[in-house]
Amino acid sequence: MKFGRPDTQFLKWRWKPDECELPLFDAAQFLELVKGKSVAFIGDSLARNQMESLLCLLASEGDPIAVSNIKYPLSKSCLYTDYNFTVASFWSPYLVKDIDAKPTAGTPNSLMHVFVDEAHEAWMSQIEKFSYVIVSAGIWFLRPQVYYENGNIVGCHLCHKKNVTNLTALYGYRKAFQTTFRNLLSLKNFKGVTFLRTVSPSHFENGEWNTGGNCVRTKPVSSKEMRLKGLYPEMYSTQVEELNAAAKLGRKRGLKFRLLDTTEALVVRPDGHPGYYGKTVHENVTIPDCVHWCLPGPIDTWNEFLLQMLKMEGDSSLGQ
Repeated sequence: MKFGRPDTQFLKWRWKPDECELPLFDAAQFLELVKGKSVAFIGDSLARNQMESLLCLLASEGDPIAVSNIKYPLSKSCLYTDYNFTVASFWSPYLVKDIDAKPTAGTPNSLMHVFVDEAHEAWMSQIEKFSYVIVSAGIWFLRPQVYYENGNIVGCHLCHKKNVTNLTALYGYRKAFQTTFRNLLSLKNFKGVTFLRTVSPSHFENGEWNTGGNCVRTKPVSSKEMRLKGLYPEMYSTQVEELNAAAKLGRKRGLKFRLLDTTEALVVRPDGHPGYYGKTVHENVTIPDCVHWCLPGPIDTWNEFLLQMLKMEGDSSLGQ
C-alpha cells in the first residue's frame, strides 16, 4: 500500500480452523507469557518476515530496543526491557553452514556450497540460551547447490558438474533438518521448546519467477482451486518426518519439539504477497515478490498460531 497497491481486501480475510475460532492476536497476553524469556527465529528471509510480523503485532504494547550483532550483521535482535523479553532472527537460509548465502547472493541461479552435516554458526553459537526456537527453511533449497559432508563433495543439485553425483534438493533438505535437530538435542544447556514452522508456499502464476510469473489476485482461493505444487509437498512431508524423529529422541532428554503447521492456511492466500508493490516505483521492479508476505497480512496468522501454542505450553507446564 505504501508503494501503490490499490486493493485492501486482502486485509479483511482471516483463517478459520475447523471446529474452533482462532482468537485475534493479543499483544498484552503474548508479552505476559514470554516475560523473562526469549524467542529465536532461525531461517531465511521468511523467518525474518515472521519476526517482523511479530514486532508489528506487539507494537501496541511495547517498543523494543535493537541489540547489535557485530559478528553476524544479517541477524537481528530486539529487547523488550519492560518484560525482559528478547526476540531474535538468525540469518541461516540452509540452517546448516553455507558459503556466501547472503540475501543479495547473485541470482536465484547462483551456485551455493552447502555443508549439510555442520550447523550454521550464526545460530548454533547463541541458541542455547533461548526459551523458544522457531526453525524454518524452504525456497533456498531449490537453487543449484553442491553438497558437502565431512568437508568432501558428496553430490549436487542442478550444478551440472562432471563426475559429481546428481542429487535432488530433498537430499540436502532432509540432511539440513537432521543436522539442525541433532545439534539442538546435543546442546547440554539447551532447555528450550523447538517449533518447526512448515514450508511457506509461493504463488507465481502464469509462469515462474523468471518466466513472467506474477501474483495479482486480490482475495483468497479455495483449497480445491489451489494446492501445494512442485517440490513443496515433498518438502513438507520431509520436514515433518524429521521433526517427528527429533521429537521421539527429545522425549528421552526432556526436550519438546512442536509442529507449527502454517502451510495449509497460506496455500489459499495468493493475495497476500507484495507482488510488484514490494518496493518504490523508482526501483524499477521487474520481478514481482510472490514469496514474502505483506505486513499486515496473512503471515500474521503464523503468530496467532504461535501465541495459542505458547499458551498450551504454559498450561502443560502447570500440569506437570
